[in-house]
Amino acid sequence: MEKKIYVLEGRQFRTESDYANARRDKEITDKLRKETDFGDREDLTALRKKLCDGQYKFRTLLGRDFLDEVEEQLKKIDIAEGRRRPVRTRQETAGEEVRAKGEVTADRSNTDSRRMHANPGRAGRPEGQTGRDTEKKKSSQAEENGIADAIVQEELEKLEKRRKLILALCSVAAVCCLGYFGIYSYYIYRTESAYQKLSEMKEMAASSAEAVTPSSEGPLYTLDGEAKEKEVLEEYKNLLLKNRKLIGWVKIDGTSIDYPVMQTVDNEYYLDHNMNQEYDKNGTIFMDKDCDVLKPSTNYILYGHHMRSGKMFGQLDKYKDEAFCEEHPYISFDTIYEKGTYEVMYVFRSKVYKETEIAFKYYQFIDANGEQEFDSYMQEMAALSLYDTGVTAAYGDQLLTLSTCDYQETDGRFVVVAKKVE
Repeated sequence: MEKKIYVLEGRQFRTESDYANARRDKEITDKLRKETDFGDREDLTALRKKLCDGQYKFRTLLGRDFLDEVEEQLKKIDIAEGRRRPVRTRQETAGEEVRAKGEVTADRSNTDSRRMHANPGRAGRPEGQTGRDTEKKKSSQAEENGIADAIVQEELEKLEKRRKLILALCSVAAVCCLGYFGIYSYYIYRTESAYQKLSEMKEMAASSAEAVTPSSEGPLYTLDGEAKEKEVLEEYKNLLLKNRKLIGWVKIDGTSIDYPVMQTVDNEYYLDHNMNQEYDKNGTIFMDKDCDVLKPSTNYILYGHHMRSGKMFGQLDKYKDEAFCEEHPYISFDTIYEKGTYEVMYVFRSKVYKETEIAFKYYQFIDANGEQEFDSYMQEMAALSLYDTGVTAAYGDQLLTLSTCDYQETDGRFVVVAKKVE
């Protein structure tokens, strides 16, 4: 790919920013050309003084080029005025002295004449003119060097300011990133600690015959205020005392998926809250609000975030590889009332559709009204499945669906469906 070249007033500029500064400088010089009579020595001298004093801030070398142009024009005016008013020669001066004093002899006049013929280049200039020209050139060069140094110094100051600004912005960004990482790490630590304690309580209750029994007042489990009379598994009784929204526990051996499952009447709540009702961007694994573990529903649907850290359902998409499914064919899901083992049946990608879109919406399959409807859902899932597991289901089987985000498309979902087995 060819590098773009910017050219203005015969000069090349490397970047678009430098080119923009050059265009700005050109606007200033064009304006000064219109306002100044370049044939008038006084106008040019005044303009030159303003330029040397830095009244006009140039950002590129076009400013120096303009000053050179003014200097050159002044030199031309000096030369032109010198031709219109020729300076007296040394011979004429000598003649006036002879006439005035009468003390200069003809021999000296001849000597002066010979000198003029021998060095005609000096005959047209008065004494001291060469020195003045040299001093003028030195002064002009010094002024040019001073302007160049001022321009370079101004550019260096701009670069230094830009460097300090970038450094400050980078520092702020670093602090923000560190702060975000710290908060995120705290959320992970807090959540993992809570889950670890729950898991230990569950295991201890399952292995101990002296588990604490909840209060006998009222039902053992209340789902959003609705009383249900059904015996809770011993290992979940203590957990229910800590959180009445607990509905079960899901686990997949060989992965990080080993979490309690919550349920409430709002499917949005546990997207950014943990099981202790604290804000947590990791969220919590939760069951769809329309599923019923007492009835039970035909299909239990569990939702969880696909965290890049691998937490929650972050490792669920490993099932996209058939080899992984063959090594991990079973999913453990207990409700608080009964244990369950499920065998993976379908693995597919889908999305959340608009209400008006006509499509298979797996997340609406909770209860089948009959065998025909059940078989229709199975056919839709089989058609979407990434591979054939050889596992099928019949009307009356209990199903489990795990759903998480899929970043291959907008509102994408990665879904694993399994059926309960003995």
